[in-house]
Amino acid sequence: MTKNLRNMFIPFCFAVLLVCLPGFFVSAGIIDASTAQILTLGGINAIMAISVNIVCGITGQLSLGQAGFMAIGAYACIILTEMLGIPMPISILFAGFIAAFFGFLIGYPTLQLSGDYLAIVTLGFGEIIRVLLVNFKGLTGGANGKRFSAPGAIAMSASPSLSFFIIIGVLTVIIILWHNFQNSTYGRAILAVREDEIAANSSGIGVFRYKMLGFVIAAFVGGIGGALYAPFIGFIKPEMAGWINSIYQLIYVVLGGMGSMTGAVLGSFVLTYLQELLRFLKDFRMVIYPLVLIFVMLFRPQGLLGEKELSFVKLWDDIVFFYKKGVFFIKKLFSKTNKSGPKGDSDV
Repeated sequence: MTKNLRNMFIPFCFAVLLVCLPGFFVSAGIIDASTAQILTLGGINAIMAISVNIVCGITGQLSLGQAGFMAIGAYACIILTEMLGIPMPISILFAGFIAAFFGFLIGYPTLQLSGDYLAIVTLGFGEIIRVLLVNFKGLTGGANGKRFSAPGAIAMSASPSLSFFIIIGVLTVIIILWHNFQNSTYGRAILAVREDEIAANSSGIGVFRYKMLGFVIAAFVGGIGGALYAPFIGFIKPEMAGWINSIYQLIYVVLGGMGSMTGAVLGSFVLTYLQELLRFLKDFRMVIYPLVLIFVMLFRPQGLLGEKELSFVKLWDDIVFFYKKGVFFIKKLFSKTNKSGPKGDSDV
C-alpha cells in the first residue's frame, strides 16, 4: 500500500468506527434520544467551528460573520427543497455553494482589510443578512421564522439515529477533506500567508488569492452547517444570523485551540454538552459558562490543544508499535521458560 493511500485509508477506517459505533448505540437505545440530540447538535457546532477556524486559525483573518453564512445555508436549503422541489441532499450541497458565493461577494472588496477592520465589516455583514431575512417575508417568513416541512426534514427531526448518522458523517467527511487540502500545495500556501504575508508575497504566493480561497471555503462549510441545522431543528429564525452566534462559534475555536481542527471539534462538543449539563441552574448557567471560559483563558490561553492535531495515522502506528513490542516481550518470556524447562528427578 502506497503512503498516500495508507494516509487516506487509516483515517477513513477510524472515521467509520467513530460514526458507526455511537450510531449503533443510538439506534439500539443504549444512548438515549436526548443525549443523541446533544451529540448531533455538537456535530453542527463543530462544523461551524471548523468554518471559523479556517478563517481565523488557518487563514489568519478575524471574521465575526460566519453565523450569516450559516443562516444563508439554512434558508437556502429550505427554499431549494420546498419551493423548487430539489431533493434535500442536493439542496444541502447547493446551499453550501450559495453561501460560498456570498462569501466571495463579501470577501472580494473586504479582504484587503485585516484585523479589527475586517472583523467590523464581517460583523456588519451578519447583521445585514439578519435584517434582510426579517424583511423578505415572502421567502423567509419574516421575524416569525420558517418551518421546514419537507419529508426528509421531518424524518431527520423525528429520528435521532438518522440525524446523528447524517450530521456526524458529514462532519467526518469535512474533517478528512480539509486535512487532505491542508497538506496540499494550496493549504500550505494559506498557512504561509497566515505566518508572514510579506515573506509569502516575496516567495511568489498571491496573498489576496489565498485569503479569498480560505474565506470562500469557510463560507461553504458554514453554509453546509446551516443547511444541516435546518432539517435537524425543523424551524429557523433570522436571529441565527445575529452576532451573538458568531461569537459563540469563535469561542468554540478559542477554547479548543486556534489553528487546530481537532481542538475546534473538541471545544464544540465540550461546550455544547456543558450548556446542557448546566441547564438545571437555569439562568445562572450563563454565569458558570463564562467563568469556565475565563479560567481556561487565564491558565491555558492557547486553548485545550493549542495548534496540535490528532493524527489517526500516528495513532495507528503507535498501536502497531506497542502491539509488536508486546508480542516480542511475550515470545521472549516463553522462550526463557521453555529453555529452563521443568526440573526432573536425577537418576540414582
